[in-house]
Amino acid sequence: MTAQSGPPTRSRPAAALEAAAHVAGHAPSVFNTQPWRWQLSGDTLELHADRTRALTATDPDSRLLLLSCGAALHHARVALRAAGWDVHVERLPQGDAADVLARITIAGAADADRQAERMAGAITLRRTDRRAFSDRTVPEELLIGLRRAVEAEGAYLHVVRRDQMPMLATSTARAADAESSDPAYRAELEHWTNRPVDSGDGVPAATAVQRAPRRVPVRDYAPGAVAGLSPGDDFDLGASYVVLFGLTDEAEALLRGGEALSALLLAATADGLATAPMSDTIEVQWPRHLLKGLLSGVGEPYLTIRLGYNDAAPDLPPAPRRKAADIVRISDR
Repeated sequence: MTAQSGPPTRSRPAAALEAAAHVAGHAPSVFNTQPWRWQLSGDTLELHADRTRALTATDPDSRLLLLSCGAALHHARVALRAAGWDVHVERLPQGDAADVLARITIAGAADADRQAERMAGAITLRRTDRRAFSDRTVPEELLIGLRRAVEAEGAYLHVVRRDQMPMLATSTARAADAESSDPAYRAELEHWTNRPVDSGDGVPAATAVQRAPRRVPVRDYAPGAVAGLSPGDDFDLGASYVVLFGLTDEAEALLRGGEALSALLLAATADGLATAPMSDTIEVQWPRHLLKGLLSGVGEPYLTIRLGYNDAAPDLPPAPRRKAADIVRISDR
């Protein structure tokens, strides 16, 4: 009798790549759409854009989709580096028009990387905190460290000055007004804030924050419903607002911008900061133009991020996550 053979034994590099793809599922994404999928073939891991999850009204140019996928790519890179692997990343290997955004291969074993281990430890701890932050200000040295983390990924960070805050608040409010009057946007928001319980995606009302006066308006993720979280008693007085930007809005620049976003959020979380990416200002052309003015016309704004402290607030519920089997496909060859 001939014994049945089991599934092929996966190599150590392939197993590490698969584990990294699973970890990357914790990356932030616009409306928590998680618009990516991974293909593992032998010892090569490819990141694909999942266009079925694109926001055609909110993100018609796929800027936010590429930023989201870039964040997932960085999460995977960090997980691999923390696990003791040196990796080679080829971005847009088939050109800008293709849905293959990156190809990862393992170059060999690497020495321990304390910074990667620190960032990897923050992956499952990071939450988007839409509640108001306290009066405690963010130390300058932390902001300098975050700028360095962003620049190491090929993007840039502008810390919004006090005199620029009215312009930021105005541009965000104008974006909210424009989108709320757009039926296509409202339908898209309705879709992604009312997902089936087992979908593992979207922004459920339980993670949305009740409306309240804020220094800069926060998107209403529970229109017509009761948001599950109180904004708290603070007013973001100590919060820092930063603008993540790059020199162009071409596909590779946006992908790297997403990697820089991940680096910023993980480093900030490791430093004990609460974080909240805010994309609404760049979703509408005129508010995006105003935001570009904060950069003195140098570069393309990708996102605004609110940073601060929320020490007294209770822990946030985790955002829904898709099953790994739905986003990681494995073919042995």
